[in-house]
Amino acid sequence: MGKRCAGEGLIRKRKDGRWEARVMDGFQDDGRPNKRCFYGKTQKEVREKLQQFQEQKTAGLNTYQNYTFEDWADIWFDGHKDNISLTTQESYGYTLRVLKDAFSNRKLSSIRAYDVEQFLKRLKKDGQSDSRVTQCRGMLYQIFNKAEANDIIRKNPVRFAEKMRHKGQKKRKEAFTAAEVARLLEKLPYDRMGYSIRLLLGTGMRTQELLALEPCHIAEDGSVIQIQQAINMVKGKGIVGTPKSSTSYREVPVPANLRYCAMALRNTEFKYIWEAGIPNQPCNPSYFRKKFKEALEEVGEVQILTPHCCRHTFVSQMQALGVSMETIQGLVGHADIDMTEHYLHLQESVRQDAIGRFAKRFADVEAT
Repeated sequence: MGKRCAGEGLIRKRKDGRWEARVMDGFQDDGRPNKRCFYGKTQKEVREKLQQFQEQKTAGLNTYQNYTFEDWADIWFDGHKDNISLTTQESYGYTLRVLKDAFSNRKLSSIRAYDVEQFLKRLKKDGQSDSRVTQCRGMLYQIFNKAEANDIIRKNPVRFAEKMRHKGQKKRKEAFTAAEVARLLEKLPYDRMGYSIRLLLGTGMRTQELLALEPCHIAEDGSVIQIQQAINMVKGKGIVGTPKSSTSYREVPVPANLRYCAMALRNTEFKYIWEAGIPNQPCNPSYFRKKFKEALEEVGEVQILTPHCCRHTFVSQMQALGVSMETIQGLVGHADIDMTEHYLHLQESVRQDAIGRFAKRFADVEAT
C-alpha cells in the first residue's frame, strides 16, 4: 500500500487484481477511526472516486449517499470473511459475484424493495434453484443491514421485499430411522470406515471435522473428541483449516457404547486418522463419500444417504430422546448467534446426560 499526502488516504493494488483507495473519515462513537474504501479496476478509477469523495466532503455534501452497491458489498465482505471458513468464503464469493453483476454500480441508496423482488424473480425465471435464490436474498439482506446500521441508508430494502414462495413442500432433511441406526451400529464392519460411521451417528460431528482429526485430538479412553480444525474445500482441493464457525470449536463427548470406535481410530501411526494415498495429507471428502456409500450398500436394508445425513440423524435422535434444542446446538456446534450464550454456558452434566441417552437407547448393539 502506497501512502499519499496527509489526509488524502492510501492506495493499493489488491490480491484479486483490483485497486483500493482507503481514507479516514472522522471517528466512530467508540473513538475508533472511521475508514472509507473505494474500489476499481484501475488505479485511475479509484483515484477519481477518492477525489470525488474529498470534493463532496469539502463542499459539505453527504458523501455516504454515493456508495455504489459494488463498493459497499466489497467493504461488507472484507469485514465479514474473517468470521467464516475458507470453504464458506468461496461459496460467499460466488454469490457475491451474482449480486454484483445484478446491481453493479447502482447507488446503494437508490435500490428499492421492488428492485430486489425483480432480481429474485429473474433468478427463478432463469432456472436457479430455491436454495440459490434464498442464498442471494440472505446475502443481500446482510449487505443492506450493515449499511443501515452504519446510517448509510435509511432502511434495508430487502426487509420489505416479498419473499419468493417455494412451490410444493419444503424438502425434508434426510436422516436414518432409529431402526436403521441400530442396524448400522450392529452390522457395520469393525474397520476404519465402520468406526467412523458409528462416531458420526453418535456424536453429530461434521464429516470435514472427522477427516481433519489427529490422534492427539481423541482422549486416550475415547470419551472426548476435540474439534480444533476441519477440512476446507478450496478450488476442489481439501486442506486443513479452521472449523466452520467459532462455535464449532468444541469438545464432543462420545457415548459410552461407542468409545471403542474412538480408541480404535486413535490407534494409528499416521498424522491424520483418515489418510488416503498421500502421507501426512488428510483424505479428500469425495473419497470418503465413495467409501461411505460402499459400506452402506454392504450392510444392506438401510437408506443410501450421504455422510452429512449422519449429522441430521444425530439431531433427530436427540430430539426424539427429549434433549433440549439448546443442548443439541451446543453438541453439534451450530453457529446460531441467538444460542451462543447457551453454548458457552452449557453445563458438562447436561452434555453427559444427553449423550448418555444415546448410549442407553442403543446399548444392545454395543461391540462384542
